Amino acid sequence: MAGVTIRDFVEAVRKGCDESELVVSYDVHIQDNATVKIKVFLRVGAFISVYFNPENQNCSFALIRGEKRIYGVDNAFVGWHLHPFGSPEEHMPCVEVSFEEFLRTVEEWAANTMS
Repeated sequence: MAGVTIRDFVEAVRKGCDESELVVSYDVHIQDNATVKIKVFLRVGAFISVYFNPENQNCSFALIRGEKRIYGVDNAFVGWHLHPFGSPEEHMPCVEVSFEEFLRTVEEWAANTMS
């Protein structure tokens, strides 16, 4: 995510949301042009919490259901890592993940959950 601006980041999230049949709506909050928080509402009774800080390039994506994270990916503190389905408290190293990649994983989870 090196060099990514808030504007570029928000645009990438919007594009992914607009192309997904799983997404109902999203709410973007830019705070003092320093950070952005986005809440992405899904058709499956869950939402994605998105955070990005361009100054330190911290980024997180978390799938929330019933007020609990059930899956996530972020680069806070220990570099890129994921919080896997079934054990979201774990930290498993991974490569950088874009919002579109995260959303595809959530779409696969939703398809399996609804079938």
